[in-house]
Amino acid sequence: MDSLKLEIKRLLIEALDLEDMQPDDIDDDAPLFDTDGVGLDSIDALEIGIVLREHYQLNIASNDEHTRQHFRSINTLVALVASQRELAHVADGTTKEGE
Repeated sequence: MDSLKLEIKRLLIEALDLEDMQPDDIDDDAPLFDTDGVGLDSIDALEIGIVLREHYQLNIASNDEHTRQHFRSINTLVALVASQRELAHVADGTTKEGE
């Protein structure tokens, strides 16, 4: 899961042109949209949604009441990606016993 965190941090840094940030600068549980955290704004949220949809083929509904919670931090984005991957494996029938 740590590799997924690093991957998502790198994607966000690249997509949002955060040249002055490194993956280590982003705390896994820091609020992404708070001045005490990363300090992103609503336009950044749209960009994040686009990047996640393109890179991970996520289905993110803008009117889903849980979207704000999913976009709270790196940890919550990782949980979203992991859960959608699991759902895709189950739908494809590729989940093995014990997984």
